[in-house]
Amino acid sequence: MTLALILFLFPLAYSPGPGNMFFAANGARFGFRATIPANIGYHIATWLVTAAIGFGLLTTIETFPQFFMALKIAGSLYVLFIAWKMLRAGTLQGAEEAKPATFIDGVVLLLFNPKAYVIIALMFTQFLNTSTTEIFAQIILITTIFTLNNLVAFSIWTLIGDRIANLFRSPDSAKTLNLAFGIILTALAVWMLFA
Repeated sequence: MTLALILFLFPLAYSPGPGNMFFAANGARFGFRATIPANIGYHIATWLVTAAIGFGLLTTIETFPQFFMALKIAGSLYVLFIAWKMLRAGTLQGAEEAKPATFIDGVVLLLFNPKAYVIIALMFTQFLNTSTTEIFAQIILITTIFTLNNLVAFSIWTLIGDRIANLFRSPDSAKTLNLAFGIILTALAVWMLFA
């Protein structure tokens, strides 16, 4: 089951999505090290939300579809806010108003990411064997594999962003990079809202 789960998660975790683009943009803007608090926040929230869905939060989402829609809208608006901040940003160095994402930013990004809820629900429907008595252990294992896989993916995207930023250290090229990431995040926010 473990290998099958990792193969299932690989394209989902490593393809461009709200989380990956968020961390790539922050890695480009502030470097890998500055993204660590947000990464920790995101993945602690990932583990807790995944376990909660595995243990029954999914029933709430199915019973109250408006709850899922509210998450979808809130997540899109949050990513749009991040994009707006990127579009307004100046150079990579010396912009005093710019600050790296925080632990709380990471938590909020996960909580308002409807793609994560869909993937988690799909993952449990495919890989949780309810015919055994070891459901608790399976949920913990699936939750942990999912979280660690995402942590690796986000770290890679953050490093990519950090390396790309090395090419854009001049003020003019930094504005171009911020504009590009702002446009990408805006497109992702729109996609999240209508997908």
